[in-house]
Amino acid sequence: MKSVRLFILATLAVAVSACASVSGNTVSTAPAPSGDRWVDSVMATLTLREKAAQIVWPSLYADYTPGDSPQWQRLTDYIKHEKVGGFTMSVGSPIEMAAKLNAMQAMSSIPLLIGADLEAGAGYRARGGYFIPNGIDLGSSTIFPPQMALGATGDTSLAYQMGRITALEGRALGIQIAYAPVLDVNNNPANPVINTRSFGEDPAMVARLGAAFIRGVQQNGMMATGKHFPGHGDTDTNSHLDIPVVTVSRSRLDSVELVPFKAAIRTGVEGIMSFHGEMLALDSSGIPGTLSPKVMTGVLRNDLQFKGVVISDAMDMQGVLKQFGADEAVKRGIAAGIDILIQPQSVSKTIDAVLAGISEGRYTEARLDQSVRRVLQLKRDFDLEHRKTVSIDSLRMIVGDSSHVAVARQIAERSITLVKDSLGDVPLAVAGNSRILSITIARRADLSAGVAFNGELRSSLANLRNEFLSSDDPAPDYARLDRAADSVDVTIVGVYATQTIDATASTKTPQALAGFLQRLSAKGKRTIVVSFNDPYLLRQIPWVPAYVVAWGGFPPSQLAAARAILGKTAITGKLPISIPVNDRVIARGTGIARSVSSK
Repeated sequence: MKSVRLFILATLAVAVSACASVSGNTVSTAPAPSGDRWVDSVMATLTLREKAAQIVWPSLYADYTPGDSPQWQRLTDYIKHEKVGGFTMSVGSPIEMAAKLNAMQAMSSIPLLIGADLEAGAGYRARGGYFIPNGIDLGSSTIFPPQMALGATGDTSLAYQMGRITALEGRALGIQIAYAPVLDVNNNPANPVINTRSFGEDPAMVARLGAAFIRGVQQNGMMATGKHFPGHGDTDTNSHLDIPVVTVSRSRLDSVELVPFKAAIRTGVEGIMSFHGEMLALDSSGIPGTLSPKVMTGVLRNDLQFKGVVISDAMDMQGVLKQFGADEAVKRGIAAGIDILIQPQSVSKTIDAVLAGISEGRYTEARLDQSVRRVLQLKRDFDLEHRKTVSIDSLRMIVGDSSHVAVARQIAERSITLVKDSLGDVPLAVAGNSRILSITIARRADLSAGVAFNGELRSSLANLRNEFLSSDDPAPDYARLDRAADSVDVTIVGVYATQTIDATASTKTPQALAGFLQRLSAKGKRTIVVSFNDPYLLRQIPWVPAYVVAWGGFPPSQLAAARAILGKTAITGKLPISIPVNDRVIARGTGIARSVSSK
């Protein structure tokens, strides 16, 4: 692990040198103190409760919070009174995120470590949102398509570039740890929580792309975190809501689920995040992996020889709470080998539970010290002792840079996958006066759904009509869409939310959508369905004549899908998953190629 840390420090200097010439370093290029002197000196000052607080990391939003607001007072209490060791950053605008983290670092006597879910780049968390009621896009860090889009390209160089840009922008924002990549092998089409977050269903491909992403992150100054060990891909239960159970054999785990994690460890990944689910082949007692010594210590530490930092998945999820409750889950997690507890229900009670575990003899203070040292060593390796804040002026020259956005668009364009086109409608070959209907099906709160897609279509289609249908509506008005579709030449249906991937969507929506599309097919209507989230949607609508998978609903994927349908870009994506449809399976690797249109 020491060699990996030194590697990160050395490459960090290279990665930020260009940024430093613009307006001062966003991260320090100074070498870390030799040995563990700084770690030893900090450890000597900590009380037992302060040690426990170092491994308890609450979550926060990057929203604007006045100094006398309850929200800011709560953050101040976490830092000055509870003395937590770090935070998990949630969503907010780039500038407010960096400014807020700077203010928090200034309050803390020991530097804070900041982690964030950056599975789709810094823009996955640092976006400005939309100003209501005007719908003005307030800007964003670079946001990439979901990981499965990379799987559709099969390109490790793009995975590396995505990791590199994620690290550069994340560090500029004040984040040191990416809770990414997802190393789960998504081999269960019914998986409600992983889906396109995975690179695909082939363990070898997931391993290659994951390792490339990790190199991109860690060679550019940020720590990567492979998740969710030992594998959340073959489940049909959302661990946020219940306890998933994986019943496959150990030999299957070794040949599928564990393959990407083994590759990540060989690559030198610094962090691993746990899985809140039972894996009976590894622990037959029915304890979720996060809380199982057999999994976290026996397999991860001993069998796979992982030397880095073990981070729990969010400790407010039912995957760990349902069976034991919050306090007992904390104690079991530490005893199992967890180093950092993120997103606890209560910061104070979680710290108390860590201490109670020692007094009850569940584990020793020495065991706690192991985790605290790992946290402090990371702070030392990032040289947060000397530079724990970031330059707001530099941020603007790094975050959302046009060259970064170009990479996101390249990934999106190369990922677009044409799975079915029985009438040859993709790319569109229509007369200039053809009437085109574009229907957007999405959550009402998804203000970006269809905006970039329809904007690009409109640039080439003069007679384009747009319709929006909310997937939140318990009684969606498909009769209105039937009438609209009857009067046009081609209907394009962009689906951004379905029951398969959105647990809060109405269960009536997918069935109603299927009925609508079946009626169009029965009438012989030219119809193109674009799935912007769930590639497995085709299982519910096998009769559609044209089916395009865009993998994600973020603007780069919307733009790429529209350009592909218009024939402005070639279509080259291949399915990184198989899709069971009725009594047959559309195999992994399927993808109809299309050249740029000559029109």
